[in-house]
Amino acid sequence: MRIPYKSLENSKDVIPIATEEESSIRNNPASRERFASRLGFIFISAGCAIGLGNVWRFPYITGEYGGAAFVLLYLVFLVILGLPVMVMEFAVGRASQKSSALAFDTLQPSKRWHWFSWWGYIGCFVLMMFYTTVGGWMLSYIFRIGSGEFNNASADAVGAAFTSSLGDPIVQVGWMLASVIIGFIVCSFGLQKGVERITKVMMGALLAILIVLVIRAVTLPGAQAGLEFYLIPDFSHLFAGSTPQEQWGTFGDAVYAAMGQAFFTLSLGISAMEVFGSYIGKERSLTGEALRICGLDTFVAIMAGLIIFPACFAFGVNPGQGPSLVFVTLPSIFNQMPLGQLWGALFFVFMSFAALSTIIAVFENLISFAMDKWNWSRKQAVWRTALMVTVLSVPCALGFNVWSGVTIPAIGDIQSIEDFIVSNNLLPLGSLLYVVFCVTRGGWGWKGFLAEADAGEGVRFPAWARGWISFGIPALIIVILVMGYAPKIAIWAGLS
Repeated sequence: MRIPYKSLENSKDVIPIATEEESSIRNNPASRERFASRLGFIFISAGCAIGLGNVWRFPYITGEYGGAAFVLLYLVFLVILGLPVMVMEFAVGRASQKSSALAFDTLQPSKRWHWFSWWGYIGCFVLMMFYTTVGGWMLSYIFRIGSGEFNNASADAVGAAFTSSLGDPIVQVGWMLASVIIGFIVCSFGLQKGVERITKVMMGALLAILIVLVIRAVTLPGAQAGLEFYLIPDFSHLFAGSTPQEQWGTFGDAVYAAMGQAFFTLSLGISAMEVFGSYIGKERSLTGEALRICGLDTFVAIMAGLIIFPACFAFGVNPGQGPSLVFVTLPSIFNQMPLGQLWGALFFVFMSFAALSTIIAVFENLISFAMDKWNWSRKQAVWRTALMVTVLSVPCALGFNVWSGVTIPAIGDIQSIEDFIVSNNLLPLGSLLYVVFCVTRGGWGWKGFLAEADAGEGVRFPAWARGWISFGIPALIIVILVMGYAPKIAIWAGLS
């Protein structure tokens, strides 16, 4: 990827010299880049959270554990677990007016938390190492379905086509590069003219396409059975089993699934949200803004279920197939619909926008970090970060073909390894550290956090919940961490 930038060929300085304007922005918080509108902040933050998990994992586990009954359980954990950590990330960003590169040093000058600045930077890089490949899959399927490649193809043929594309290194690297280039081109135009403007368009189009697809799905012949399965609470699913032990075991699984979905859906713990807090003013309380973002994320997840379940039930297809649902099952369903080529292409436009909004948001985080940490200009940060992301994304793209033999028992291929590093380690541990930073004297402290969270109009953060924030949330995060490792340790130890 080549992006125009000021040539340093004639400069004798090793360290790039910032312009007067750039220095002003970095040294004066009042001059820091800002979102042009509140809607931009909400859309970009929500776009960062919305991803593949909203489209297939949430609907599937919702159906598995009782439809609306599980949704209620999920919403409880979203409020008591996900929401507080999101507010903390926003608060750290807004109070410091810095990315994670300098935020912790600004709020805790003792330098005890200096090391934590690298946590989010590394986490965002690892996330992009495999997410850019997934984004490339979404982009490719717009053209594959739109061109009629899968017209009249059987489900086996669609599955074989997906497997074949994974086995082609040129195809995988090419579409990965496409997602990287699109993301960094958008970021190169700046916060308002690039990231905010494009993301608002994509999120607006995403919501519009989502509504159109929902209307089409719920009006399919036979869709009613899927709607009933998805929306009518069946609490018996939460306690399925023939014995009390099995029933409570099922309930425990449902609780863990709801807790994990509420936590992981928001991409908390790697400072992906923190930087957006640094781009907003103090007109609105952060709790109210976080509630709106969580609400939008949940809305997309629920609406995705209104596409998938009616469509699957209408055509007698099992919806519980994980990622293959998106790339094999749904294209097969679209094949059977009138104007299926159109609906399929629109679905993957929706999916591409969801993926690209996340990619752009995380790229902006990496760029902002580099600008704050090393005094790079935006152009320098863009092309240097783009180069690093491209190189680091290659292993995942080749992990399905050239390097398919690289695996770890109980985890899987390169993509699974990278996902495991982020989801099972960096996200929960990072979130735990954010809680510790915001509630303890050795960090920022409760008073500082609460004052920042409540600045502006809107919903106040519950001060009475300090005990839950200090002990309850860390306990749940540790449970998530342990439960994520338990089955893998059992396999490694030869117990399963």
